[in-house]
Amino acid sequence: SKSTKKQTSVSCETLHTADGHLLPPSPVHSAFSDIRWNEIERSCGKLFDCDIKLLSNAEKNPIEYTLTDHPGTLALVKLLLNILSHVSGPSGPSPRVSRLSNETVLSVEKSKHLLYEDDTDGVVTHYVVYKLQEIILCLVDQQRNHESNSNVGTISSTFYQIRDNECALIDEWRPLMRVLHLGGNGDAFTQRGSAFCLAHILMAGCSSQQGVTRNGIVMHNDRRMKIGFSVVEEPLQALVSWIASQLQSSASTPLTLVIPTLRELMKLSEARIFFARFGGIGYLSKHLRNIHTEKSSNQTSLKHPRKGGKVQPSSPTVQQLYELCYCLWIMTFECNNSSMVRNNFARSQGAVHSLVDLVIIAPREKVIRVALSALRNLALTTVQDVDSVSPRGKIVNGSSFLSEMVGCGFLRVVENLKQRQWSDPDIVDDIVVLHALLIENYKDMSRWDMYETEVASGMLTWGILHKNDFFKANFKNFEGPNSDFATVKMLIKLVSSSVDDDVIAIAINDIGQFVQYYPNGRAISRRLGAKNLIMNLIEHDNPEVQLHALQCVSKMMVQNW
Repeated sequence: SKSTKKQTSVSCETLHTADGHLLPPSPVHSAFSDIRWNEIERSCGKLFDCDIKLLSNAEKNPIEYTLTDHPGTLALVKLLLNILSHVSGPSGPSPRVSRLSNETVLSVEKSKHLLYEDDTDGVVTHYVVYKLQEIILCLVDQQRNHESNSNVGTISSTFYQIRDNECALIDEWRPLMRVLHLGGNGDAFTQRGSAFCLAHILMAGCSSQQGVTRNGIVMHNDRRMKIGFSVVEEPLQALVSWIASQLQSSASTPLTLVIPTLRELMKLSEARIFFARFGGIGYLSKHLRNIHTEKSSNQTSLKHPRKGGKVQPSSPTVQQLYELCYCLWIMTFECNNSSMVRNNFARSQGAVHSLVDLVIIAPREKVIRVALSALRNLALTTVQDVDSVSPRGKIVNGSSFLSEMVGCGFLRVVENLKQRQWSDPDIVDDIVVLHALLIENYKDMSRWDMYETEVASGMLTWGILHKNDFFKANFKNFEGPNSDFATVKMLIKLVSSSVDDDVIAIAINDIGQFVQYYPNGRAISRRLGAKNLIMNLIEHDNPEVQLHALQCVSKMMVQNW
């Protein structure tokens, strides 16, 4: 029937960002056209005839037509936000709709049943968030394509007002922030959509975006006033903090929740600084390292060459890997101007190591391209100040990042990449530049510098740096500049925490070499907890770990060499 066809088309509607990215549809999208507002006042509060007419017209007419009437747009936005405030009250997410999987799109019949029988609030909440996303995306598109037309509405003119001679957000915006924090895991569609809407609304108050379009200007009674950053600073921090808190989880599920919003916020220098302050660089790096070894029917499987076949906690898809890496790449543009960002990138087991790993195992050329671009930006970091110091007490600049790359074995990786054929000229250019920089840095590094960066990277590989002659010549360097034996502590940490059996075996070997050649090495290693830790590995499943654990413990037992 004609009605059925209409409902089916509605259920298939999806929204696309200005950059062409898809926003997942609501699981109950097919019920939206059947909402009878005059029958569900219990869910959305008292609605007047003019409110119902406004909602009905917005559903019947194309969104572009609806937004040509700016006073009507303001009324519609405020009405939708008031409904959201009512249906997403202090009781938390809806009991049924919020629990639907992101991948589930229900049939028309099941969606209608939820609307009128089981969970009216849930369906209405999804409708409101969908409609707000649709309005915002249309406003963004109009801003980009009709900059000279002053009659076209903007985010600024819709979500901000002049009050007491100052610009301010409209009072009704707060439910968007509240639904991010409601009950447990909350409602994935509502949280993702609310965060996305908030990002675009708050962008208007950021100077890094003002001037790109007509955004950032509010007009009232022929008065023009610019939105100050102080208006959006607090809610922007809260939004970025929420994103960072979601990324703390090792699971890949939060990625689908925050990536659309994070991708938009990365356009803001202000948001990038907040994201670094809340530990975002480390969280992105952690997710890049969470690479699955098992194949899945709906995503590409990735195998890490150093993990010994062990399954990691989570498994980002290829597209998620690309978007996470893209966000890290954008963050590298803050390195020259922010010591905090440089320090975050320089942390041990951090972003450099994740990016090098990604270049090694990436299944798509586009992922390799953005990872190489990020590494190139780090390698070319220039620092005018001297307040940026790494955890190992060294100035953080391009040279220190290059040393980390050498420690990760990236020079060998780049030499192998040079032998391959690439369709993307940007990849070829990045490889040439990185190879030249790595060679120059490698020449300036001592054997001990190479060893120290390799241990700090956590990516140990057998070679001359793990032989007797190296330890004979360098045993005193293990004391460290602060006489705290920091390198020995890092080796012990690798033994206890690495998921790579080869790394564990090499770390045990090096601890044994330290015990053998450093005066009183036995007592120091025992005091740092190495003895009991390594004794427990004598019966390890891996025979190589067994062998090196037995040899190391034997050296700890011998009185004289």
